[in-house]
Amino acid sequence: MTVTDAKTRRVRLVLSDVDGTLVTHEKVLTPRAIAAVESLRKANIGFAITSARPPQALTRFIEPLKLETPLGAFNGGLIIDRSMNILEEKTIDRQIAALILDLLASYGFDIWVYQGTNWYVQNVDGPHVAHEAEGCSCEPTKVGDFDGVEEGIFKIVGVSDDPSIHAAANTQINERYARHVSASQSQSYFLDVTSVEATKGNVVRFLAAQYDIDVSEIATIGDMHNDVAMFEVAGLSIAMGNALDDVQHAADVVTTSNEDEGFANAIERYVLA
Repeated sequence: MTVTDAKTRRVRLVLSDVDGTLVTHEKVLTPRAIAAVESLRKANIGFAITSARPPQALTRFIEPLKLETPLGAFNGGLIIDRSMNILEEKTIDRQIAALILDLLASYGFDIWVYQGTNWYVQNVDGPHVAHEAEGCSCEPTKVGDFDGVEEGIFKIVGVSDDPSIHAAANTQINERYARHVSASQSQSYFLDVTSVEATKGNVVRFLAAQYDIDVSEIATIGDMHNDVAMFEVAGLSIAMGNALDDVQHAADVVTTSNEDEGFANAIERYVLA
């Protein structure tokens, strides 16, 4: 799609990813990003966010961005309103969850489990735990195993800095359990597993139904593989300049990086222009 096409497409709502998109690498919401959302409001264009983050990590954006729209947590596995009331939820089948946990363990991942607002880990000193705790404003609960928390799981995360095991495990999960779960990377070191019905594409559909608009009137912006699902559904898809090459190729247009005001530039150039 050409830049001209992107500029002339009618947009009535923007759905944005959070990490790597709306905020900087240091998780900072810049004044220009806040101003861009305010500009959308003045143009009578809705704004919503979705993320792999748990719900309590999204509520922190309500006040600075004056959000009135539903929040899509766990890649769409849990959609809540401003008051944390559940609007829609998609959990992983208990038996499938047990199989996924075993598979990830066999590859040597550190494993995290999110059940409601609870976050369970086996190693509280493991890689990225402290960074995640700071970013999501929540603390993990240490468990010896996950036998008692297999019911009502929204997301299972395999954590590793080894890209080779991400690729292998992702392929195996998709080959064995594609009818039940969706596996994608929300960060280079996270392999997220959610219900097959829990994708950011379904957040697009939920918002379209909620506000009685067509999915073609929704613009989406993101940077990781879990954002491609919403790119495929929305009328306009914008990849961040820091996105992986294949994510950029899946989008209609590409903005600058999240360290170079990519979110604000996208809103100004492709949505409001």
